[in-house]
Amino acid sequence: MPTITLRLELHNPTKVKQDMYERMTEVNTAFANWLLNHPELNQATSKLFKVFSSQRFPSAVVNQTIREVKSQKKNQKTKKFRTFWCCFNNQNLKVEKKGSFYTVSFPTLEKRIGVPVVTRSYQEAWLNRLLDGTAKQGAAKLYKKRKKWYLAIAVTFDVKPRHETKVMGVDLGLRYIAVASVGTKSWFFKGNQYAFIRRRYAALRRRLGQAKKLHMIRKIGRKESRWMKDQNHKISRQLVHVALSNGVGV
Repeated sequence: MPTITLRLELHNPTKVKQDMYERMTEVNTAFANWLLNHPELNQATSKLFKVFSSQRFPSAVVNQTIREVKSQKKNQKTKKFRTFWCCFNNQNLKVEKKGSFYTVSFPTLEKRIGVPVVTRSYQEAWLNRLLDGTAKQGAAKLYKKRKKWYLAIAVTFDVKPRHETKVMGVDLGLRYIAVASVGTKSWFFKGNQYAFIRRRYAALRRRLGQAKKLHMIRKIGRKESRWMKDQNHKISRQLVHVALSNGVGV
């Protein structure tokens, strides 16, 4: 089944709650790095946390951390984690709707809490599907980005088969950002402009680096990222239009 990730911003968490999320992240990162070098990692259970620390910590997070550390050490040969965000499975995190607001509850250092989240219309549509059972909730991650706290929730869903059999192929590249083909017809999306803009940003970053203006480098980096995201969105919409207008189903 296909999976998407809903990124939900926590609505105005108090300073106390933000500090608690920070502490949870610090403890979880230290525990994850400790696990990496533990000789009995493959047989580890939540009881192992008591060997690591005597402080109180949600067993739901401990179990999820153990599973993910096992996976990353085995498949990605990870040596050390810079940050290991707290994660919850679908049994420990619950989505609810109270009036016109959506809340998400999960265990913390003190107790299980419910927090309101900022939602957009497309996110509400997916949350409603979780609530009515037409989509399934997967693992979730509590993380911080640009001084804001978010919950990233995996959502899986069934896709109804479409009757169209016409196929469109899409190649991605540099000279051409995308080339779409349906039968003998092709559509080309040139990448010249994008390459020029990226080179200009790279040259600007070099000059700012020489001047040691690190805050400006970060600022233009975010600006470039937003610009590229917008361009990718426009190209993707054009590709969708080409597919729909040519009766493409795959």
